[in-house]
Amino acid sequence: MMTLPPKPGLRPANPNFSSGPCTKRPGWTSGVLTNALLGRSHRSKEGVERITEVCDMSRRLLNLPSNYHLGLVGGSDTGAIEMALWTMLGARGVDVLAWESFGGQWVTDVIKQMKLPDARTMEAAYGELPDLSCVNFDNDVVFTWNGTTSGVCVPNGDWIADDRAGLTICDATSAVFAMDIPWHKIDVATYSWQKALGGESQHGVLILSPRAVERLETYTPPWPVPKLFRIVNSGKFPAIFDQGGTMNTPSLLAIEDVRDAMTWAESLGGLPAMIARSQSSFFAIDAWVKETNWVDFIAADPAIRSTTSICLKITAPWFAALSDDGQAWAAKAIVALLEDEGVAYDVGAYRLAPPGLRIWGGSTVEPSDIQALLPWLDWAHATIRADVAKAGKSERASC
Repeated sequence: MMTLPPKPGLRPANPNFSSGPCTKRPGWTSGVLTNALLGRSHRSKEGVERITEVCDMSRRLLNLPSNYHLGLVGGSDTGAIEMALWTMLGARGVDVLAWESFGGQWVTDVIKQMKLPDARTMEAAYGELPDLSCVNFDNDVVFTWNGTTSGVCVPNGDWIADDRAGLTICDATSAVFAMDIPWHKIDVATYSWQKALGGESQHGVLILSPRAVERLETYTPPWPVPKLFRIVNSGKFPAIFDQGGTMNTPSLLAIEDVRDAMTWAESLGGLPAMIARSQSSFFAIDAWVKETNWVDFIAADPAIRSTTSICLKITAPWFAALSDDGQAWAAKAIVALLEDEGVAYDVGAYRLAPPGLRIWGGSTVEPSDIQALLPWLDWAHATIRADVAKAGKSERASC
């Protein structure tokens, strides 16, 4: 009879390890929203000042070049990148890279919705990257910096040509504020506050290089562009883009919330401190994986493993012996057990990824909470393994 290990004694102080929306910064309370400009117009003098402050803090934390533009848009990261795709693509050929579900959505946009004739897709399975050396930078290039649902990120920006003719359009939502992004390699970047800042959802951020602005002012796509996606006015880039002139009405409650998050980030020491906190959490999981015989990273190559959306697959022989349905059940059972114990919420793998775990390791997560979580993962695995052994594999496989 299998002997179960005792429950670990130490619990994470904060069990929120969701990969989006992600946990609030340590010490957050609703009291930080007291000074939100509720009931005020975002076009009021105070509203514009508050929004401009958030944009300025964002630029400062990210170390954006002085000639890059940053503005707020609707629809979260999805809205931001859709705005870029539907207003800039079509001027030249395009390479679309995908190695997880969101990259796959941008493939769908370009190939099935926009139906661009000179488009090429470069796709890879979960855990892998396409051959980056084959990217054609005479084309526009669309890619995610970090695959949130696969735990796979590009290793660096060295593969991106400095003398590129096309634009690089990067979905960076689970990379900004946690990874070092070489901005001179990026023409368009998008993200949402709900990831590394632990902000509220539905707000997107759009970053544009001078080359991207030139495209907007010199190219008109052949399809109608809805008002929600229009950036230029009469062919001119709006000067107020960086100065509180949002593309849609923002929530001033969410503005106050992300302002608090960035104030906290600056108090830590800015971007280097945020990256260090994220890496500390990842290194703890990496060390644990090396000592654990039932789990591994989805990404086999250490150079492309995400330090934020940390994606793990279950490799134990008892698990491999189950049917596909049995594996799905067992992985969900481990996640449910962790939630029942109140030690980890929302750590299940993405539905299209291999059955396993996905743990957010951005800077708003305390590395000490990651350390406290790891023994619970071993305990939950051992408990479900014993449950499967007791019930019989064939019975569980039909659940």
